[in-house]
Amino acid sequence: MGRSSIEQHPIWNKLKRHRYIRFALFVLLGLILYVMLVPNVLTEDLDLEPGSVSGQDVRSPVTVENKEETERLQQEASDSVEPVYSLKPRYADNQMERVQDVFQSVRLVQLEVRGQAGELNNPGDEEAVPEDQEPWTLEEQASELRERLSPEIEEQMSDDALITLLESDAEDLQTAEETTTSAVFDVMTDEVALDEVNEARDQAEQKVRAAALRSDLADALTELSRSGITANYMIDEEATFEARSSAEDLVEPSLIREGQLLAEEGQVITAEIYEQMSLAGLTEETSDLPPLAGLGLIIFFLIWMLAIYLREAKTPLRENNTLLLLFLLLTVVTLAVMKSVSLLQPLEMTGLPYLVPAALGTILTAVLIQARVAVFMSFFLAVAASIMFNQNTTQTFEFGIGLFVFFSSLAGVFFLDKTSRTKKLLKTGSWIALVNAGVVIGILLIKNQPFLWSEYALYAGAAALGGYASVVLAAGLLPFFETGFGVLTPAKLIELSNPNNPLLRKILLETPGTYHHSVVVANLAESACESIGADGLLARVGAYYHDVGKTKRPQFFIENQMKIANPHDKLPPDKSADIIIAHPYDGAAMLREERLPKEIVDIAEQHHGTTLLKYFYVKAKEKDSTVSEFAFRYPGPKAASKESAVVGIADSVEAAVRSMQAPTYEKMENLVSAIIKDRLNDGQFDDCDLTLKELHTVHASICETLKGTFHSRIDYPDETELKKAGGD
Repeated sequence: MGRSSIEQHPIWNKLKRHRYIRFALFVLLGLILYVMLVPNVLTEDLDLEPGSVSGQDVRSPVTVENKEETERLQQEASDSVEPVYSLKPRYADNQMERVQDVFQSVRLVQLEVRGQAGELNNPGDEEAVPEDQEPWTLEEQASELRERLSPEIEEQMSDDALITLLESDAEDLQTAEETTTSAVFDVMTDEVALDEVNEARDQAEQKVRAAALRSDLADALTELSRSGITANYMIDEEATFEARSSAEDLVEPSLIREGQLLAEEGQVITAEIYEQMSLAGLTEETSDLPPLAGLGLIIFFLIWMLAIYLREAKTPLRENNTLLLLFLLLTVVTLAVMKSVSLLQPLEMTGLPYLVPAALGTILTAVLIQARVAVFMSFFLAVAASIMFNQNTTQTFEFGIGLFVFFSSLAGVFFLDKTSRTKKLLKTGSWIALVNAGVVIGILLIKNQPFLWSEYALYAGAAALGGYASVVLAAGLLPFFETGFGVLTPAKLIELSNPNNPLLRKILLETPGTYHHSVVVANLAESACESIGADGLLARVGAYYHDVGKTKRPQFFIENQMKIANPHDKLPPDKSADIIIAHPYDGAAMLREERLPKEIVDIAEQHHGTTLLKYFYVKAKEKDSTVSEFAFRYPGPKAASKESAVVGIADSVEAAVRSMQAPTYEKMENLVSAIIKDRLNDGQFDDCDLTLKELHTVHASICETLKGTFHSRIDYPDETELKKAGGD
């Protein structure tokens, strides 16, 4: 195929590298993407009230905390914590001291009654008790004693019990005190909860009555011991507060998460659902400006990063607006296919979004442009898909689809076999289908939703079909883009290398010597180009056609002069030179006539560059010393690509080696070095970007290939010579 109409148009040739055209193409891509994605970021007015029915699935567009629900859960957690109880060891000593205080008070009252209270309380006081004072009655003594008791004990002691204590002698009081304090202390050293106080008092009473005391004193001590028992295993307010606070702290905030389903289509909006929607901001009228501006920012940075990547990664799009336009079209076509699938989502078919042929764009880009460009396209398409496949107007991104598109697109790059359009199509599609199905199952497992195995199968099946659809669509669209943009693909090169191609058959049948020469040149050029990172396949196919012009006058070229006289022997040098010099241009004309790709035509036209036909020039010089060297040089152009330059080197090397007598590896190595050096000094590589390092690599590669190609023709010293050399 020849150059596209775009490439051939003179106006486009001027604009092909124009930076403003590049800028306009980037802007155009951004605008197209913006228009496609705008409907997916604009929110609709839901117009929902409590009691109304939702006309669609409603999801939260943001993550927000439901504070009322969080507080309710915290209160529930706090209430669920039982009070923390703790034993108060000091209570046993306190209650025992209170009992002891009772007996001390009894003794004081007894002393006062005997007129010795003042001496007991203050032995230095000389004031006497009045002689006319009446002795206290038992009731008055009990009243005096009651005033000396603590309120807790006083309330529980009867007058009879107090009188019994007051009537007891010192020995009985001592026994009573020891019995009561022992009973109270023993009981109070154990845990006594509020609901166990009566039981504990019964235990204290039993201990008192077990002592050998008179009955009235035992009754009095029973009252006293019971009054001395109180709860000592009580709620620890501080510990309880800390425990309940810890329980509240463990409660996770109640969040309404982005993308959370708040109401299903057809569901009645309850007060609770409406409250959740209000918290998510769905019940308020919102401006469309923020989402529109946000989308614009995302697309701006996406296009900006694309431009930087295409420049810094040294891709073919860096200075070629034709390929940039092609990239734009491939991206738009893929986005259009994705958009078409996304518009079918309301049909609610299981797995429908995963039917999208996500790898379509990256397959075409890898074949027509470059694999590294296709890798960035994967990221580009994934971002677009995560927005495009959001059919719910209350959320923004569908990350599951974005992840799927990213992996599927990358699979289209990594598993692509660019050498055939049809033979390995099934294999490539199968790999993409496998990746698609695996990624979809992974996404479903991460979502951790209750899916049936049949649903897993449906999703995986849809994804696999999307993988096969990608390669089928790519195979169908590839010829149109190849023709429209004149892109030379590996598949096209393989097709051109078929020996049944009319021009190759013409070379084989009409110039068999040239055909053999071209095959050897192809072997040399392919390996050399691959060694420096150039297109080895292009060099091989270009070498097949580089001497097609020799079919015009085959007998004038030495490789075709089998058993015939050399016609140049009868021609003057200048005429012979004209015939030889014409063959690259005759070949280029024939290739253009057959509409072969420009890259192949360039190799045929440029492989001799402006080199000098030294043989005929020297021959002419012998006859006329004034002969101009210019008349014996090819008019050019010089090689403009690495492939053209390498084919030219390989062409000269093959012809020179073929004419060598008794070639050795050392001779061939020196010959290759001389040919490359001669062309370098002659300026034949000035128009291509071959470096000296690459020329050295080309030299090594050609020598290695020659070693195998001409192995049987290289003379080696025999054993006698080797022994002789060793003896010397």
